[in-house]
Amino acid sequence: MANIYDSAYDLEKAVRESQEFQDLKTAYEAVMADEIAKKMFDDFRNTQLELQQKQMQGMEITEEEVEKAKKVVELVQQHDQISKLMEQEQKLNVLINDVSRIITKPLEELYGAQEQQ
Repeated sequence: MANIYDSAYDLEKAVRESQEFQDLKTAYEAVMADEIAKKMFDDFRNTQLELQQKQMQGMEITEEEVEKAKKVVELVQQHDQISKLMEQEQKLNVLINDVSRIITKPLEELYGAQEQQ
């Protein structure tokens, strides 16, 4: 029987070597090399993190914060490099979600079989 951790490390290596990850890495490096794009991206990430932290703490997100977040998102989506980065990130997320569905299939089958009885 294969060691599941060895398989997981092989999977990590495969993700790192995937075209999706390589494209994301290239897009990320392009954003980080552009001072304006980097600042915009950092502002975007900080806004995201602040809102996530408030949600996780059960705090109310104000209408003002929602509007600020919408403006930041609109701004970064207009920047070609950041838009490309977000597109590449989405492609990698699709890959990771597909892999997650594959590796959780035994659980789905087990619990699905239980529900059918």
